[in-house]
Amino acid sequence: MMISRRGTLRLAAFGTAAALVPKPSFATNRVRIGVLKFGTVSWALDALEHHRFDTANGIDLEVLDFAGEDATNVAMLAGAIDMIVSDWLWVSRQRSEGVDLTLVPYSTAVGAIMVKEAAPIRTIADLRGKKLGVAGGPLDKSWLLIQALARRDHGLDLPATSDIVFGAPPLISEKAMQGELDAVLNFWHFCARLEANGFRRLIGADAAAKALGAAGAVSALGYVFHDKWANENPDAISGFIKASAQSKDLLARSDDEWLRLAPDIRAQGEELAKLRDRYREGIPRRPVADDAADAGKLYRVLAEIGGEKLVGRAPEMAPGTFWQVPPQ
Repeated sequence: MMISRRGTLRLAAFGTAAALVPKPSFATNRVRIGVLKFGTVSWALDALEHHRFDTANGIDLEVLDFAGEDATNVAMLAGAIDMIVSDWLWVSRQRSEGVDLTLVPYSTAVGAIMVKEAAPIRTIADLRGKKLGVAGGPLDKSWLLIQALARRDHGLDLPATSDIVFGAPPLISEKAMQGELDAVLNFWHFCARLEANGFRRLIGADAAAKALGAAGAVSALGYVFHDKWANENPDAISGFIKASAQSKDLLARSDDEWLRLAPDIRAQGEELAKLRDRYREGIPRRPVADDAADAGKLYRVLAEIGGEKLVGRAPEMAPGTFWQVPPQ
């Protein structure tokens, strides 16, 4: 059965989500959200629950901890939970295959290529012949965007000209700290920790996205849910979006809130400050329509370089990938 944050939901990536039995609830505006147990989304949800923004906005929020991204995706598709956090590429692919998923922007924070402060590497072109660690796998959006920019501006095929090593984010960061890699492309929060420990950003995926046609910061992740669920539970989705905005606003302005969260974030001092600042930079501030338009541009770039393995057979981002709040 499902358990809340007081316990940990240990769900296998395949085959078990459909067997889950929802926890009984008498609240009409219940929202069950599945998150990675130690993911950054938990920080905002902790603030949301701690300050009772959920109650203030008329929702009964149930946070369910999962062991991995595959598990949250399976549970979402099985209808065992109402919401997860994922990226618009996955949502678009699901929509193109007939699944009514959609998303509300959550964060524009993305990864970056990091090098040691004293490293002679100053541009993407300097990565030629270097050993580059990449988190997220060969189809990671940030990796594909940086590849596309390297090809366009420098005629450089990074996978062919550099020694690419794929690995889990913590391992990639550890190898960078140990000097076993010349540069690393990691997720945003691992990059922030590296910044606090003698590394600098060579180029971020956000800069690559803008160079490739985006007019502003594009949300990398969003709160994902089914159209059908949102249509049937308008007060629940509206209440959650308002509560989430209040939580982000608190994290954007209150340093004390970050100090309260520090034990869960497992950071202090300069490292906590870097995580705080990079998180704040990643709070979406544009109209959803602008986000969707830029994501559509980047989709075409990603589809060209990532091919069918990344996007399936859909040449364009599926309409409705970004959820538009209905007029009141």
